[in-house]
Amino acid sequence: MADFIFLMHDDAPDFPGHEAWGPYLGELQAKGRLQGGSAIGPGLCARKAGPAPPVTAHLTGFIRVEAADLEEARALLAGNPVFEGGGTVEIRELPRSD
Repeated sequence: MADFIFLMHDDAPDFPGHEAWGPYLGELQAKGRLQGGSAIGPGLCARKAGPAPPVTAHLTGFIRVEAADLEEARALLAGNPVFEGGGTVEIRELPRSD
């Protein structure tokens, strides 16, 4: 199994509302796939030298899941409120370094 992160964007035209997260997260947890997640609040980008780029404003939250591969991770989007509302969810693998 591999770890993946879902990065939720703020572009869902038909976002069903925050109450939709409970059933979706409960389903992931029941399947044993949920590794954690959170909303993403304000922040900043920092560099040791030179100007830092602006923070990526369109990211609103993340969910970490476990799946066999990228396609199985994509299948876990069923019921995700951002995805179901027509928005973008970026899926990234979290490579292991062990």
